[in-house]
Amino acid sequence: MKRAMKRIEVAKTAGFCFGVNRAVEMTYKLVESGKKVSTFGPLIHNPVVIEDLEKKGVRVIDSPMEALPGTTVVVRTHGVGASVYRSLEATGADICDATCPFVKKIHRIVGENSSPDIPVLIAGDSGHPEVIGIMGHCRGECFTFRSAEELKKIIENHPEYSEKRIIVVSQTTFSVKEWQESIKIIKILCTNANVFDTICNATQDRQKEASELSKRVDTMIIIGGSQSSNTAKLKGVCEKNCPTYLVERAADIKNIDFSASDVVGVTAGASTPACIIKEVLCNMSEILNEQSKELEEGAVERKTDVAEAAAGELEESAASAQPAEEVPSEETDEQDFSKALEESLNSMNNDQKVVGIVMGFSPTEIQVDIGRKHAGYVPLDEYSADPAADPKKDLKIGDEIGLIIMKTNDAEGTVMLSKRRYDAMQAWRDIADAAETDKVFDGVVTDVVKGGVIAVTEGVRVFIPGSLATASRSESLDSLLRKNVKFRIIEVNNYKRRAVGSIRAVLKEERKAAEDAFWAQAEVGQKYTGTVKSLTNYGAFVDLGGIDGMVHISELSWGRIKHPSQVVKVGDILEVYIKELDKESGRISLGFKKAEDNPWVKFQNNYNVGDVVKATIVSITPFGAFAQIIEGVDGLIHISQIADKRVDNVNDVLSVGQEVDVKITEIDLDKKRISISIRALLDDAAAEETEDAE
Repeated sequence: MKRAMKRIEVAKTAGFCFGVNRAVEMTYKLVESGKKVSTFGPLIHNPVVIEDLEKKGVRVIDSPMEALPGTTVVVRTHGVGASVYRSLEATGADICDATCPFVKKIHRIVGENSSPDIPVLIAGDSGHPEVIGIMGHCRGECFTFRSAEELKKIIENHPEYSEKRIIVVSQTTFSVKEWQESIKIIKILCTNANVFDTICNATQDRQKEASELSKRVDTMIIIGGSQSSNTAKLKGVCEKNCPTYLVERAADIKNIDFSASDVVGVTAGASTPACIIKEVLCNMSEILNEQSKELEEGAVERKTDVAEAAAGELEESAASAQPAEEVPSEETDEQDFSKALEESLNSMNNDQKVVGIVMGFSPTEIQVDIGRKHAGYVPLDEYSADPAADPKKDLKIGDEIGLIIMKTNDAEGTVMLSKRRYDAMQAWRDIADAAETDKVFDGVVTDVVKGGVIAVTEGVRVFIPGSLATASRSESLDSLLRKNVKFRIIEVNNYKRRAVGSIRAVLKEERKAAEDAFWAQAEVGQKYTGTVKSLTNYGAFVDLGGIDGMVHISELSWGRIKHPSQVVKVGDILEVYIKELDKESGRISLGFKKAEDNPWVKFQNNYNVGDVVKATIVSITPFGAFAQIIEGVDGLIHISQIADKRVDNVNDVLSVGQEVDVKITEIDLDKKRISISIRALLDDAAAEETEDAE
């Protein structure tokens, strides 16, 4: 008769619990983002993880005084007292609070319910960092107890507790059995006690599962750090039923004799990463293969496959606590382990709406209270469809927000929620009704695709055909990318959740409304502030707020210009006024030049015939040269007035850009002509010399 094949039975709750997994992910994300990171105390009770973080530059500090300004200090899952938070804030370091939500709940309980007159009794190890942190939030006297017997002694030493109001809580990893015994004593001896069951769901399930597993196997292996409280309690639960070994690393498994064990049970503490579980399982497979030589050829290989499949399974799922599951036998070897586990991993509640109260923030999530024992959290990527949205700016502690349940993990007592999907669901209902209501939606163009663009409103993607995306077909679709737009819904497919919209429909309506408003009050001479929309050879079109008017090139400058671009460009803001209106044709002529800026007015007010001024040669002609007196006003120096002698070629005497002294000899404002002379100055100088000589 053949001996039965050796089996490995793995607890699915083995490995990281929700709180630990969350803290580890937070820390690694901070490191990956380039921040200088410290942890207040060892992040978790696992030497492998701590060593890896040290290699990545993460410091472990034991006092707030060790925190450096500009660094980020991660408060580990165990939490810290209120005074420690204040001290850390005073250092100038950034604080990343990775306190387990279940521990955070205990802090709130003792902080809100204790007082100098209301003591707190804490079930747990007084030297454990979680208990130390809880004590730091008590506002009055507090005591710790590790067993029902120690609790009895506390009450005996304080007989007033028999009638006095007291608060009783427990460390999240406290022994479930010991807690139950303690509660019995409290109910008998303390008639006014307020008891809060604060043992983590995962801890209870993990201990219960380990106990049941240890009863049906020959040997139990507990994988975890020797300093871990919850790992130690798992060992204590299991060793009552069968030989139990605690291992920290895969190498530790080599010292264990499995020759008398047909079934080996495996579980792991909440601080044990999946990679270590996998290594231990693989090493166990090798040992079991060696100790199972008597089995038929091929059986050993079969067992290796089974163990390695279980290891691979653990690697993907260790971050989520689950009920125990036996490693599949030969009949289920071909099973898709990942798929099967994923299906059993969580209880899905798609589209179930809840209202959450904001309880706290972290770099990766929002903690919310949804009125259940489960700890609710919203991953940051599930907060909003807008990547720029910042929940810390949008929300405050105590705010109520609508949420959709994405995933419920009963084993861990956690609920993953989404505000983004809630918003999208609400938005889709609005969109589904919009075809009937003509509602206008605000959205952002996120993609330019074949045939049109995609606009997103409240997380819902709406396709807008190219022909309906712009006011005119000449406009580029690329110009809409990342722009805020308004659109109407013109088609909805509820079955496929697809919607088609039109930006042009809204633009036309807005333009029509703007035109009606403009013509209702427009008058010649009325002033407007407009934006240059486009340029042509003959002028500039200006948007007056939904309706366009044109500034003719002659109205852009008092001087001569060849193209409007010499004065303005698209996007410029102009102060204009209405020169002419033609409502029938819809033409609006705009003026831009200001009378006070007319250079001829300035000249008239400041210059007279006979004045001597400096002028700059701007052009040369066969009959003379034009010189600028002031900007916009030129005078002609006739060839006969250049010198006191005959000049055959103007270029021999003058050059463009040359500054000369001239005398104004004639002004014709009607024809805008000014005559100036260099010769007149020379004649004046000669006359003065003659007078002086006489």
